[in-house]
Amino acid sequence: MQELIKKLDLNAYLESFTNLFARQKDLILAGDINIHYELIKNLAKVDFNPPLKVANLDRSLIHLQKMGILSLEENYEFIKIIKYFKYLKKLNFEDKLKNFVEKIIIPKEIEEFLAYFDKKGELNSGVNEDYDKYIIAIKSSKEKIRQDLSNTLTNGKLKLYLVDSQIHLVNDEQCLLLRAGFSAVLKGSIIQRSSAGFFYVLPKNTSHEKEKLSSLKLKIQDKIFEISKNISLCFSRNLMFLKFINKEFDKFDHYQARVFFAKIEDKNFILAKKTSNAKLIDFFHPALSKPKPISIDFSKSIILITGVNAGGKTMMLKSILSACFLSKYLIPYRANPQSIIPQFKEIVSILDDPQSVKNDISTFAGRMLEFSKLFTKRNVLVGVDELELGTDSDEAASLFKVILEELIQKDIKIILTTHHKRLAALMASNEKVELIAALYDEVLQRPRYEFLQGTIGRSYAFETALRYNIPFKIIENARKVYGEDKDKLNDLIQRSSQLELEFRQKIQILDKKIEDNDKKEQTLKNEREKLDDFINAKRDELHKDYTDARDEAKLATKAKLAKEGHQHLNISHAKVKKIKVEKVSKLEDFKIGDRVKYQNLKGQIVSIKAKYAFIENDLGIKLKISLEELKRSAKIPSKKAKISINIQKSQDGDIKLDLHGQRVEEALENLDKFISDALLANFDEVLVYHGIGTGKLAFSVKKFLQTHPSVKSFSDAHPSSGGFGAKVVKL
Repeated sequence: MQELIKKLDLNAYLESFTNLFARQKDLILAGDINIHYELIKNLAKVDFNPPLKVANLDRSLIHLQKMGILSLEENYEFIKIIKYFKYLKKLNFEDKLKNFVEKIIIPKEIEEFLAYFDKKGELNSGVNEDYDKYIIAIKSSKEKIRQDLSNTLTNGKLKLYLVDSQIHLVNDEQCLLLRAGFSAVLKGSIIQRSSAGFFYVLPKNTSHEKEKLSSLKLKIQDKIFEISKNISLCFSRNLMFLKFINKEFDKFDHYQARVFFAKIEDKNFILAKKTSNAKLIDFFHPALSKPKPISIDFSKSIILITGVNAGGKTMMLKSILSACFLSKYLIPYRANPQSIIPQFKEIVSILDDPQSVKNDISTFAGRMLEFSKLFTKRNVLVGVDELELGTDSDEAASLFKVILEELIQKDIKIILTTHHKRLAALMASNEKVELIAALYDEVLQRPRYEFLQGTIGRSYAFETALRYNIPFKIIENARKVYGEDKDKLNDLIQRSSQLELEFRQKIQILDKKIEDNDKKEQTLKNEREKLDDFINAKRDELHKDYTDARDEAKLATKAKLAKEGHQHLNISHAKVKKIKVEKVSKLEDFKIGDRVKYQNLKGQIVSIKAKYAFIENDLGIKLKISLEELKRSAKIPSKKAKISINIQKSQDGDIKLDLHGQRVEEALENLDKFISDALLANFDEVLVYHGIGTGKLAFSVKKFLQTHPSVKSFSDAHPSSGGFGAKVVKL
């Protein structure tokens, strides 16, 4: 695995991930990946603290199994794990994560040891009376030694030999730093020599207190051993619990490291699934400082990447393999969460030159050896860089065509880069092969680091050489040697790529339009469903009101006393009056060009604005009608010249319209409908009252009449008919 990680340039990325572990371990998360994924998702929803760093306890568990006594430090490592799970039990976990934590039941005899230690792993006071007494005595003894040393520093004879006036701590011993010859004025023992040639000296007058301190330290060590023994014996009795919690801690450690790693740079978990589809969207390879996001559909069995040198083909290959590797082990990375990553049993990378002098193997022979191993594998993702290495290109194209076709029959997906145009041409007709071209910017004369699916790309070897300062004259001579026909073939390949790119862009535009239309269609469908629900609800409500009124009427007819009958009739009448019928209109999905009907008028929609349609009837008259009042007309008239329509005057029509007290918007809407109805009723002249007031409504009515296509003229009415507050309109 480490070799694969190195080839995919994931070393630094995975090192930053494993540093989040509480203790170092393999990054593989054993078990059902789907269960792990659910637990990690639940954990990501909760705010929690990561665990403290913990030592590997495998050897300690073996020691306990043999009834051995652990040191205080080793015991504390177990205590840290147990304390952390006790903390987790207090958090508000849900579902499977809650079950995961609750199944850890801490034995009561172990719980009492949790209070023994502080956060640094030191024993708390009150754990053992003798231990506390020794600690106090040691502090007192050290203070006495420090006081004796301070008194020694004031000795005038010693001043000549003092390097400084500090009390030094060397090997947990308080001492003085003196020059050579100090023994003439001070008796003591040398603890250590400094790098400058001076001596760390413990004066003899502190030796008694030093012996006392040493004795106290021995006693406290005995007491610590006694406490450690008690804890270890308890741990030995609960060995199965310790093994279990140690294993569960490692599992939770995997989860918490992944959760905190995902929060850095907003990474996503993309679960590998059992699927034939494979799509990587906006993937950022972590080895690149400013990468362009990579998107590719690699659903087919073979992905053959061709195109410009140094154009990102190898990084595209590594990106696909890296995404599959990270998803396989549930490690978050930067990519669109809509990406679809298949499950692979194994990921194989053939990225380096396998030539080896030591093993007497050539480049091509090494490649053949690596390919031969693939014939025994199943459900494998293989990445091959520079397929053409090591042998004649035409022979290799024929050989690799047959090899690749055989491998895809064995459930093996292969991602490869190549400059074999012949191999690409041979594989192009295979429906299981996806061609991808690395693009080149002809204007800027450099790679675009973008890719186009469905076509073969040029290598641009001459352009690349020129970009890296090969003299222009040499490039021109190379073009002549290469040949005009092959150069034309390259131009044809480039033109094919351009056409394919244009085609894809047009498809994207069409797909966007289709998507927009689908959304509009769904919106209309939802509105219709809401309208149907509303109509049904109103119908049920009306039916209930009607039934209640009818029942009251029946009771009235059956009542023996006139007074009681009248009471029931009054209740019935009251219920009938409460029944309110709302006008419910169901908007049709009209569009320009539809044949529609309004009352006795039929015509065609010429434009639609908001809730209104402008229709032209079969006589050529244009009207503005509310969409709610239109109905579809399936009948298509014959030739317009032969149409004969007789419109009779409406018996209920009115040639007057009073707009007093109405807002401008409401008044103009009513005026528009009034004129349309007047035209249908065959009125030549109508009267409109708007009043004088502030003049705002009168001005708006005048402007409306000036722009209406069916109004011939208008003028102020006669004083007896409203004067300046009314208009006589001729149609």
